[in-house]
Amino acid sequence: MNHLLIDVKCADADTKLKALNELKNVCSQCRACELAKTRTTTVFSDGSPDAKIMLIGEAPGADEDASGIPFVGRAGQLLNEFLQETGIDRQKDLYICNTIKCRPPQNRVPSNEEKLACQAYLIGQISIVRPKIILLCGSTAAQTFIKQEFKISMIRGKWLNIFDNIEVMAIFHPSYLLRNHSMEQGSPRWLMQKDLENVKKKLDEILTKATI
Repeated sequence: MNHLLIDVKCADADTKLKALNELKNVCSQCRACELAKTRTTTVFSDGSPDAKIMLIGEAPGADEDASGIPFVGRAGQLLNEFLQETGIDRQKDLYICNTIKCRPPQNRVPSNEEKLACQAYLIGQISIVRPKIILLCGSTAAQTFIKQEFKISMIRGKWLNIFDNIEVMAIFHPSYLLRNHSMEQGSPRWLMQKDLENVKKKLDEILTKATI
C-alpha cells in the first residue's frame, strides 16, 4: 500500500482536522461495498489529527457501529488500560482508525473486497495525519500492509520497514487479550505491555528530536 500513499501537505492541526473532516463526510456517504446496507453508521476515527502515533485496527464492532467511534467496546476499554499504564495519552498521542469503516455482520473478518473498497479512506488518513509511528493492531490490520501469511505472534513487537520515515509495529489486538488474562512473563498481555513501553520510548525520542 505504501506506493499508493499520496502527498498531502498539512502544516498544522487545524488544517489536518479540516481535511480529515472532509474525508469523513465523503466516507459517511460511501456505498462502495455491501456493508453500507447493514451498518448503523460509519466509524471513521478518534484522537488527535496531529498525533505522532496512528493505531490501525481491524473493523468496527457493535459498540463502535452504534457510537461511530473506534475502540469503545470491551476491547477498547482494555486498550485504554494498557495505554494509561504505559503513559500514552489516547486523545493527545494517538489517532485511531480501522482498515474498514463499517461493521461486518457478526463481527466477521473483513473480506479483501471490503478492505479494497475502504482503502482510499485509510490512505487518506495516513497521508493527512502523517504519523511518525503506525501501530498495526492485530493480524487483519497487519495483513493489509504485509502481503503474506504470518502469525501475529511472530512479527509483533518488531519495527517494520514499510513506509519511508514512519516507524511501524504490529501489536496484539486487545480482543485477543480479552481471552488471555495472565500477566506472567511471556504471556500475550505481558508482551503487549512491553511492546507499548517500546512504543512510548520511541515516541519520547521523536518528541525530543523535534525540540532540538
